[in-house]
Amino acid sequence: MSKKPNSATARLKQDYLRLKRDPVPYITAEPLPTNILEWHYVVCGPEKSPYEGGYYHGKLVFPREFPFKPPSIYMITPNGRFKTNKKLCLSISDFHPDTWNPAWSVSTILTGLLSFMLEKSPTLGSIETTDYDKRQFAYQSLEFNLRNKTFSDLFPETVASMQADLAVRNATQAVNVENQNNSQITDQPSSFQSCITNLCVIIGFAAFAFTVKYVMKTTASEAE
Repeated sequence: MSKKPNSATARLKQDYLRLKRDPVPYITAEPLPTNILEWHYVVCGPEKSPYEGGYYHGKLVFPREFPFKPPSIYMITPNGRFKTNKKLCLSISDFHPDTWNPAWSVSTILTGLLSFMLEKSPTLGSIETTDYDKRQFAYQSLEFNLRNKTFSDLFPETVASMQADLAVRNATQAVNVENQNNSQITDQPSSFQSCITNLCVIIGFAAFAFTVKYVMKTTASEAE
């Protein structure tokens, strides 16, 4: 089978269309507008896992010979499972060209990455941490990713969702601090009134976050 110079571009365009029609659960991916050989992805931590609530940014760097040769895979967001900004040694990465199958698509790669992320098998590029550590990384991932310009440019809907989550989180933290202060005050009626006010603030932020996510979901559905 001949390896045409533009085979990677043509194949990646096809994979992108397939990915939009049939998204990979928990993962969003976009190529750089200026370079289709470099894709960035976001893993949304699955429920009931140590990664729940976290957002994990990484990238795939494809060779010009793709799909005949596999991509390099990187994780950028600290996560407790993989080293950051280092090539990951996976059966779907360029560390194992002998096991690579040209029929595998970007969706296959992302599905395999998530599957391995949820396992505990060691490999080159992986690290060992406790579930508590992973939850801490998940908590810190939102603010970490928002400081990354490439992330913010490629994933505006995810950014809006994260900002809404942070708004609720910050409001909740402020209320908790206020309640701790009020617990030291003997004026019970005043403290009760303050608690009610704070509860209203939390509800308001939660409603705002829900509205933002609903609008984004509705907009995405209409676009499809």
